[in-house]
Amino acid sequence: MACHTCSFTVGSAEQTAQRAVALGALLRPGDTILLDGVVGAGKTHFARHLIQSLLDVAEDVPSPTFTLVQTYDTRSGSLWHADLYRLSSVFEIEELGLTEAFETEICLIEWPDRLAQLTPNDALTIRFAQGAPENSRTLTLDWTDPKWEAVVLSWKAS
Repeated sequence: MACHTCSFTVGSAEQTAQRAVALGALLRPGDTILLDGVVGAGKTHFARHLIQSLLDVAEDVPSPTFTLVQTYDTRSGSLWHADLYRLSSVFEIEELGLTEAFETEICLIEWPDRLAQLTPNDALTIRFAQGAPENSRTLTLDWTDPKWEAVVLSWKAS
């Protein structure tokens, strides 16, 4: 399988939120987004705005750092938001039911390195890197599954 990569820069937290909303509109059940980056890189900010944009009724979208997984019923289908930072074993991930969710739900996964061999082959990875000025971010997208070609093109064009 061919690997594809592209990058773009967002200049502020507001632009990061706008990019999240634009991607959210393109997601469907079975799509997994892996959000990678250091603490404070903007992963949760991105996820929060993406999730809120898909909700019919506004609600608080907390970081799942302590709950590990938060689920939401959205107009695009069920969405699972996971923060795997505190996990140390792939067995803990299996207990959460994530491997089944990858097949049928929209999944946003923070700290995807914890997935190890459970990482879905058809996921889209978004790496967040802090830039200068402080609120700018470089988003680097990586994927191998051809289903992401049209999604990434539409997302970049929006």
